[in-house]
Amino acid sequence: MTELKKAIDQISKDRGIDRDLLIDTLEEAVRSSVIRKYGENLDVEVSYNDEQGEIEVYQFKVVVEDDDVADPAAEICLSDARAIDPNVALDDEMGFKLTVENLGRIAAQSAKQVIIQRMRDAEQEIIYEEYKDRKGEIISGIIQRRDRTGWIINLGRTEALLPKEEQIPRERYKRGDRVQAYIIEVLPSGRGPQIIVSRTHADYMKALFAREVPEVSDGTVKIVGVARDPGSRAKVAVVSKDRDVDPVGACVGIRGSRIQNIVQELRGERIDIVVWNPEIATYAANALSPSRVTRISVDEDEKALEVVVSDDQLNLAIGRKGQNVKLAAKLLGWKIDIFTESRFREVNASKKFLEQLASVAEIPVDNILAAGFESMEQLAEAPDEAIDAISGMTPSKRDDLRAALKLMGAVAARSEEADAEEDAVAEIPAEDAEAPAEGETPPAAEAEAPASEEASEPEADTEAASAADNEPETDATR
Repeated sequence: MTELKKAIDQISKDRGIDRDLLIDTLEEAVRSSVIRKYGENLDVEVSYNDEQGEIEVYQFKVVVEDDDVADPAAEICLSDARAIDPNVALDDEMGFKLTVENLGRIAAQSAKQVIIQRMRDAEQEIIYEEYKDRKGEIISGIIQRRDRTGWIINLGRTEALLPKEEQIPRERYKRGDRVQAYIIEVLPSGRGPQIIVSRTHADYMKALFAREVPEVSDGTVKIVGVARDPGSRAKVAVVSKDRDVDPVGACVGIRGSRIQNIVQELRGERIDIVVWNPEIATYAANALSPSRVTRISVDEDEKALEVVVSDDQLNLAIGRKGQNVKLAAKLLGWKIDIFTESRFREVNASKKFLEQLASVAEIPVDNILAAGFESMEQLAEAPDEAIDAISGMTPSKRDDLRAALKLMGAVAARSEEADAEEDAVAEIPAEDAEAPAEGETPPAAEAEAPASEEASEPEADTEAASAADNEPETDATR
């Protein structure tokens, strides 16, 4: 076996390059070198003789009349041609074997460079073909270096890029660290395929669940949606296709073994498993866990939800820096507004007043709300120009609205006065209470102030207690 044949077989084996592709590359490299040495007009044919293990180069010339030879590199006169082959005729082509050794040092170096470049191209093409179908897979590599766009990860035969925007915030790497990531893009490039990976992509979490949870991998449990705040918290919506399989239990695992593996891989990212439901209100209540929802109003047209929670559940529903409600809204794809019970009652009361005013002015209440008015007080304080800006409003309707506002304001004022009188009756005014005889202390039951007074007038209570301490003892106080 010749040295050339051994080299071809060895390179094909080590680099994983197809042998025929390598031979084609070698033939093209030799042809380029011959053309470079003898000129573009040279008609040559290069072929690899596998039996002899060598490259054969043939130069072809056209047979012309003895006096018509214009280019000796491409033509041969009839007499010279018949000296080689007596049966040759005009316009025939004759092939002459060239020795590759005669190409010279520069031509040989050129051939070597072409061969190396073609081998690299072939190798990069093989790598691209290997990775282009692996989009959506988890890969593992070693942090190699950092550049202006992100971290370069060594995958063995090639490299991957982890861009800055695809890194988990506050996650730090150093050279030599082993890291896992999710392939989001494989792009062909002149310097080789560019493999883009991510650690923040929502599908990365899906892939981790598919790897750790057999029920997700075999399709028994389906991940419907994922919402992430990378490195901090995530919500994963799941549903089971088998009524005997609990989707949450399957994802969590015995004593949380499955979910903990995922949490550790994501550097402690907290994960909420949410049960998906076709009913959007039920799905939203699940997504807002761990808070407990009191009621939900659904606006299908606007894809908006009004969620009401008890006052003590508001912080849980919103979450730290609004994280819980933001992730829930992202998971559902709906807008979510959260109200406490007390605030909801206030808003509903204001809306009822606005509906009454809109009825008087004969315009839709939505027109008033769209103009930015949310309460009767805002309308009462607004100038005429602001009210006239309400869609459908006219001067006569504005006057009717003003009159209704005055009437409703008077009714509200009388209602407040009545409430104040009821509160006054409920209390015993100091001037109406029977004053104790001088030197006597009132019985303890009568001396206690109402709870509301204690909360609002602590200084008065302190003075009363101080005065009682200075009273002389009587039979009632012994």
